[in-house]
Amino acid sequence: NLIFIASLLLGTTITISSNHWITAWMGLEINTLAILPLISKSHHPRAIEAATKYFLTQAAASALVLFSSMTNAWSTGQWDITQLTHPTSCLILTSAVAMKLGLVPFHFWFPEVLQGSPLTTGLLLSTLMKLPPITLLYMTSPSLNPTLLTTLAILSAALGGWMGLNQTQIRKILAFSSISHLGWMAIIIIYNPKLTLLNFYLYTMMTAAVFLTLNTIKVLKLSTLMTTWTKTPSLNAMLLLTLLSLAGLPPLTGFLPKWLIIQELTKQDMAPAAMLISLLSLLSLFFYLRLAYCTAITLPPHTTNHMKQWRTNKSTNITIAMLTTMSIM
Repeated sequence: NLIFIASLLLGTTITISSNHWITAWMGLEINTLAILPLISKSHHPRAIEAATKYFLTQAAASALVLFSSMTNAWSTGQWDITQLTHPTSCLILTSAVAMKLGLVPFHFWFPEVLQGSPLTTGLLLSTLMKLPPITLLYMTSPSLNPTLLTTLAILSAALGGWMGLNQTQIRKILAFSSISHLGWMAIIIIYNPKLTLLNFYLYTMMTAAVFLTLNTIKVLKLSTLMTTWTKTPSLNAMLLLTLLSLAGLPPLTGFLPKWLIIQELTKQDMAPAAMLISLLSLLSLFFYLRLAYCTAITLPPHTTNHMKQWRTNKSTNITIAMLTTMSIM
């Protein structure tokens, strides 16, 4: 585990600090290879399937990254990441990064992989593994195609909201929530890349709070979430607020990036796009509300055919406490 986590951090660091396309590609490869054992370590058929799907998509995306950088080097004669000027290689790079991130229309692998991996690995997959591709987008953002990225972003927000509506598995719901958040990040990357990074950091914080809370109360399905209020009642009440923060409701942390992004889009004369993506985030608000409802509002008397859980008197982890506090203040 130490080796794998060290390799993860190493691959991420190599990618975000590189200037040359080959070193960026190498960091992405180290990342992919280090997360595979973490996905498949339970040896369940579902986990092995998830690892295989993850490996195939990431290998295809890495090949596309190499292909776009070679096309660019072939036409301009230099390998600098910030100098990606050739339009074709910009398009190929955008699709490769979309495949790495799980933006629509390359999103099909992400819910499946997240569903097959344990909660802590799912946290790594939806936060740390998204950082290198987002930094690549950040560094190449001046030369990317605005129409393509806006289309991808609005589609991601739409499908992330729609496909999450009828899920009962919590990891899949969180995967679709990640897809719609990535849509918010992709729509602003050309106009104000710093806002993308801000959105990513806050999203990472809130997702970490949710995943670690779920890992503490050992919950994977909505039906078992209904009976966990007996385990750690205070933590469940806080999970309600963290979920609403992830949905982006005003007094909480998650509202800040959405507000700034809408403001920036209106400055760029993209009010229709801002209106559309705000309306589409209402779709994901629905399933966050459903999670919150199952967490804290289904108190007795109500009928479930599940056994009540014993209350654990182990105290909550300090990291969860800090992350939750930052997510709702």
